[in-house]
Amino acid sequence: MAALIVRRLFQLVPLLLGVTFVVFISLHLAPGDPASIIGGPTATAEDVESIRQKLGLDDPLFTQYFRYLGDLFQGDLGYSYQSNQSVAEAIMLRFPNTFNLSVASMIVATLIGVGAGILSAIRQNSAVDTLSTIGALAGVSIPNFWLGSMLILIFSVYWQWFPAAGFTQPPWTWAGLRELILPAITLGTGSAALIARMTRSAVLEVIRQDYIRTARAKGVKEKSVILVHCMRNAMIPVITVIGLNFGFLLGGTIITEQVFAINGVGRLMVQAIAARDYPMVQGSVLLVATLFILVNLIVDILYAWIDPRIRYE
Repeated sequence: MAALIVRRLFQLVPLLLGVTFVVFISLHLAPGDPASIIGGPTATAEDVESIRQKLGLDDPLFTQYFRYLGDLFQGDLGYSYQSNQSVAEAIMLRFPNTFNLSVASMIVATLIGVGAGILSAIRQNSAVDTLSTIGALAGVSIPNFWLGSMLILIFSVYWQWFPAAGFTQPPWTWAGLRELILPAITLGTGSAALIARMTRSAVLEVIRQDYIRTARAKGVKEKSVILVHCMRNAMIPVITVIGLNFGFLLGGTIITEQVFAINGVGRLMVQAIAARDYPMVQGSVLLVATLFILVNLIVDILYAWIDPRIRYE
C-alpha cells in the first residue's frame, strides 16, 4: 500500500503537467484578448499593446508557458489580471465554500443513492424498484440549473423555508446548514441516480451468491445478511462510483454556484474565463485536477480496506 501511494504521488507530477499544458494552450488559442478587456472600450491600440507587454503576452507562446511552469515549481500561481490579487489567495478564500457544497452534495447523493439501490435490489421488479428506476432516470435527465431554480422558487420564494442564495454562515450551524440544503440537493441529485443504479446492480449480483444463501439457511437475520454479508462485498463498484462522482462534484459546482450565487471556485472560474484571466483559470483547473487525482488514490486505498483480498503489486 505504501508503494502504491508513493507511486501514485510520483504519477501526479506528469499528469498535472499535462493538465497545465492543455489548459494553457486552450486558453491562449480561444478568442479574446485579456489586454483589450483590461483596457476597456476606451483604450487605444497603444494602451492595449502596453498592457500586453506588461503582462508578458507579447512573448512567444512557449516562452510564456515555461515562464508559468518556472513560477509554478516555486509555488507561485501568479496574480489575477483583473484584480492583481494572488491566485492562490483568491482560490483559498473561495475553496471552503466549494468543498462544503461538494461534501454536502456527496452525503445527499450517497444516502439517497445507496438507500434506493438497496431497496430496489431486495424488492426487485416491485413498485419500489419501478419508482427507483423512474427517479434515477429523472435525476440524470433534469438539468441542475432548472432544478435549482425550481427549488428556489418553491422553498425560498413561495414557502420561505430556506435562503435563496449565498453562504454567509459556518456549515456546522443551523443557519449554515439551511443555506447548504437546496444547493446540496441540486448538485447531488444526478450523482444519487448513478449511485442508485450501481448499488442495485452490485447488490443483485452479490445477493445470488452461495454464501448469501448459506447465511440465510443458518438463520442469520435478513437485515444482517444485507448490511453485513451482502453490502461489504457489493461496495467495491459502489465506492468507485462514489469516488469518481465526488471528484466530478468538486469540479462541477460551476452551475450550482451560479444559480445560488455561491462565492466558490466554480463561480470564480466562470468569471475568470469571461475576463480571459489566464492565471486565475489555470490555478482553478490545477486545483480541481489535483483533488480529482487524490480522490482516486483514496478510492484505491479504500478498496484494500474493504476487501483484504485486494493487493497492489
